[in-house]
Amino acid sequence: MKRHIIVAGNIGVGKSSLVELLCRQLGWQPFYEAVVDNPYLADFYADMPRWAFHSQIFFLANRLHLQRQIADHPTAVVQDRSIYEDAEIFARNLYEQGFINERDYATYRRLYTSLLDLLPTPDVVIYLRASVKTLHKRILQRGRNYESKIAPVYLSQLNELYEQWIANFDLCPLLVVETDDLDFVAYPAHLDFIIDRLREHLPGLF
Repeated sequence: MKRHIIVAGNIGVGKSSLVELLCRQLGWQPFYEAVVDNPYLADFYADMPRWAFHSQIFFLANRLHLQRQIADHPTAVVQDRSIYEDAEIFARNLYEQGFINERDYATYRRLYTSLLDLLPTPDVVIYLRASVKTLHKRILQRGRNYESKIAPVYLSQLNELYEQWIANFDLCPLLVVETDDLDFVAYPAHLDFIIDRLREHLPGLF
């Protein structure tokens, strides 16, 4: 049976690891964030107010392409991050920080909401929640150079936006998992706990 689960959450919370483990356990197909070279990134980092809108439109277009692949895939899938987070977290953060102006943000939102009307909704979203302290620790542990300079204040800003987003999310069932005291990579029982929560949260899912 075709199913679509999304794993959502802040940078470093463990989304990719959970996607891999769930797919290995359930025999489903993982869909990770596509690694693409955004042609606007260099310009964006040089002049954020001028290029933030262009950069986010590129990311949105790329995410739409991935969503289409997922919709066309014949079997059950687990997705690492969603189109919702592109708009509700990252684009909104740039807007609130003053890097996207009111007119451009309104255009972005209109495009995003129109796309949602065309895309099928997932069966369930798993939101992995963690404190900034936990996120920062995990980011340092995985040792990615490009993440080493992520400031705790930025993670805090994103956490606040995530909380605002899930507080109003009603497109499909939402499963919130507190991860500060979970390590589903090291402890199989913690993964079993999440799978059991999925079964309880959405009977008949698998």
